[in-house]
Amino acid sequence: MVLFLFLVIALVVVVGAVTLAVIGGGERAALPDVAPERFTDPLPPDRALRRADVEALRFPLTVRGYRMADVDDALGRLGAELAERDAHIAELEAALAGAQATAVGGPGLLKTHAPPSLTEDPATPENSPKDAVEEENDR
Repeated sequence: MVLFLFLVIALVVVVGAVTLAVIGGGERAALPDVAPERFTDPLPPDRALRRADVEALRFPLTVRGYRMADVDDALGRLGAELAERDAHIAELEAALAGAQATAVGGPGLLKTHAPPSLTEDPATPENSPKDAVEEENDR
């Protein structure tokens, strides 16, 4: 019984000492407040993002993982960059399509077509000049 009472008193003293050490006594605290680890955005604001920028992106850890605001900011920046690139690509594709449409032969400039006289067989009776003259006389 005496041993049990001694252990309880020792436990209370240890818990009290640890509590005072954590809370601190007076002006000089035993455990100073730690500045929270903040996200310093390594994404360059003056140029477009590259693959290496995204691969180098690291978020500070918190109790429950990452700070959602930091991740949301980074994802917002990446989304804006992708939307800007998509718009630029669409603009360039539209300009290319317009340039192809206004080219001297249209978009089918490089397609080869055989002249009609080479594709028709002149020996067939339906293509003979005599038939063409008779059709005009019938009208």
